[in-house]
Amino acid sequence: MRISNSTLTAGAAALALLAAGCGTAAAAPAPHTTAHTTTTRHAADASRPVAAAAESVRYATAGRTTSTAPTRCRTTDLRARVGRQGAAAGNRYAPLVLTNTSAKTCWVYGYPGLILIDGRGDVLRTRVRRESVAAHRVTLRPGASAHARLHWTVVPSGNETRCPAAARLLVIPPDEMAHLEAPLSAAVCDDGRIDVRPMAPGASL
Repeated sequence: MRISNSTLTAGAAALALLAAGCGTAAAAPAPHTTAHTTTTRHAADASRPVAAAAESVRYATAGRTTSTAPTRCRTTDLRARVGRQGAAAGNRYAPLVLTNTSAKTCWVYGYPGLILIDGRGDVLRTRVRRESVAAHRVTLRPGASAHARLHWTVVPSGNETRCPAAARLLVIPPDEMAHLEAPLSAAVCDDGRIDVRPMAPGASL
């Protein structure tokens, strides 16, 4: 099946009023009473800007805390590549590397999705098997990388006489839907089976 890039690519404010009652006595109020009343009123008035300032600081601090918390890396934050392949008795191992190319810190967690593509742009049968390895959140500062170990065999099995050659790998970062592409020159046998581990820190196995 021929695929194309277009196919693969998706705080009310409350106001309080203080009412003061007036006395009906005929005599003028004593001086000390007037002084006491005036002092109390001034003290209450002076406390209002202090309380307002404290409230503003509290909300500003909360806003800073929220804005600096890292979020999940999106596809547009990342670049994908397949690292150097290692060989062992008909097996191949390679790191699938995701690098944070954005200007902010983000994190990845779990397994990537994979699709093999041949040199003509056709989709090859791809069977992704997740290895039973504990996943951990990997925080990526700008420019930092994480990798998932890939394993496949180059030995035909069952009715296979030859294994189809892949030229590219479509990579879907964990919990994302949009994909990235990376060059991959590999013959993947066992009906296109690729074993994959969850994302881990660094760019090498």
